[in-house]
This record gives sequence, structure tokens and C-alpha cells, in this order.
Amino acid sequence: MAVTESQNQTEITELYLMGFVGLGDLQVPVFCLFLLIYLVTMIGNILIMLLVVIDSHLHTPMYFFLGSFSFLEMCYSSNILPMMKRSISVTGCMMQYYFFAILGVAECCLLGAMSYDRCVAICKPLHYTILMNGRICLQFIIGSWINGLFVMSIVLYLMHQLKFCGPSEINHFFCELNPILKLACSDTHFIEVVTFFISAMCILLPFFLTLASYIFIISTIMRMSSVSGRKKAFSTCSSHLMVVSIFYSTLMIVYLLPKTDGLQSSNKVLSLFYTILTPLFNPLIYSLRNREVKEALKKAVAKLCTLGRMYHRNLV
Repeated sequence: MAVTESQNQTEITELYLMGFVGLGDLQVPVFCLFLLIYLVTMIGNILIMLLVVIDSHLHTPMYFFLGSFSFLEMCYSSNILPMMKRSISVTGCMMQYYFFAILGVAECCLLGAMSYDRCVAICKPLHYTILMNGRICLQFIIGSWINGLFVMSIVLYLMHQLKFCGPSEINHFFCELNPILKLACSDTHFIEVVTFFISAMCILLPFFLTLASYIFIISTIMRMSSVSGRKKAFSTCSSHLMVVSIFYSTLMIVYLLPKTDGLQSSNKVLSLFYTILTPLFNPLIYSLRNREVKEALKKAVAKLCTLGRMYHRNLV
């Protein structure tokens, strides 16, 4: 264990991520499963981004949000899954949490903006082009990232004031705040209070915006005269709500509920939902089930096949 001596106190400079201990012979299959999830997540999100860029029919605010969302999910997964290693420096651990939290705050804000976009499109279709133009969409996206950078820079500054004197094991598969604070030998009360209020603000405000948007959407759908239109809208909304509910509910349990022993033991499992599973399912739920995205994918595949046949004929 790497340590430094400072003012007669042993300070830890290296931490050990315990991950999923007790798996025994399942370690290799679990590693392969996480590798497969990471590859599918990256391929799915890259595919969505490429389709949004190359297909002119997808150059609308809704798909601009989806492309940005896919980029965020790629960063989110790349910050967690490839870093599942046994040892990490204290500074590296803090930086992993810093980027994870920035991306988490940005995702909450972006989900709120996306639900507002759908609310305007369904409830105020005649005003959509005015209320959701390219400039406003860009402001929403940039604002989401700036909000994450600002609030988490405060937390990172407070974390750098902490000293870690042991033990050096983090009972988690990545550097999350609560397991890190358990290892600090400094007083963590102030940073716990600050992070609670930041978490409440960054999770609850976008959540209530998303909830209000879907209430308006559902009430508008209920007034539709077309039965097929209602079924289609409900099918889309229900799948969106399912992912949003899982994402927000697990975040609230981990970051907003009291830190009892029972909850702390299950937080590692709950973290799987918002760090690994939602980035995997979001491209499927938000994009690949969409008719316009599927049409764009078919055209792209057909174009690639045509180019492949032309290239083959030229070689012959």
C-alpha cells in the first residue's frame, strides 16, 4: 500500500476497489458480461449519433437532443466500465467521481429538457418551432453541462480537503461519494450536507419537470380522437417513463434517503441501474424504437450495401 507520512499521520495515496467480491468462479463470466454491455452501449450510441448527423430528416430539435444524449451516455459508460480495476490512486478516484457526477447532473438536466421538448411538441404543436428552435436547444444542452461542471467543482474542492488514513478498500465497483467518505479520517459532515443539497437540487428539479411534462402529455393524449394515435403515443411514453423512473428512483434511493446499513448494502446493486443499464437501454428506448430512426437506419444500411456492391464490381 502506497502511503506518505504527514504530521505524524499515515496518509493513504492508493485505494482498492473491491467490486463484486465473493463471485469466485463467476469473475470471468461477469467480466465478459460487462465487456459485452460496454461494447453494445458504445455501438448503439455511436450509431444514433451517426444517424442524426448524416440523415437530413433527423435534423430536428428532438433528434438533436437524442444525439447529444447518446454522446453523454458514451462518456458516462466510458468513465465507469473500463475503469473497473482493483487499485486506483486517491486523486484518480476523486476525478472518476468528479466526471461521473458531472455526467450524472448533465443527464438529469438533459432528461428534463427532452421531456419538455416532447411536451411542447404534443401539447403545443403550433408553437413548437418558436419554443424549441436550434438556439434554445443548444442553450439547454450547454446549460446542462455547465450546471454539472459548476456544482461538482464545489464538491471536488471540498473532497480535496479530506485526508484518507485507512482502511484503503472501497466496497464498490467504482468511486462513488459515500464509500469514499467512509475512508476519510477528516470531518465529513460539511461535505455530506453540501452534497445532499446539491443532489436534491440536481435530481429533484429535473425530475419534477419531467413528471409535469408527462402529466401534460398524457392528459393531451387522453383527449385525442384517434385510437391508433393514442396507442402509439402511450407506447412511446410508457417506455420513456419506464427508463426515466428507474434512473431517477435509484438515484434518489442512493443519494437522498438516509444512509442506513440496510440501504448502504444494496446501494452497489442499485448503482448498476443508473451507471450501466440505463446507458445500455436508452438508445433502444429513445431512438431505435422510433419509426424515423428505423427508416434512417434502413436507408443507411441500403446505401452501404450499394456502395459495397459497386466497390466489388470495380474490383472484378
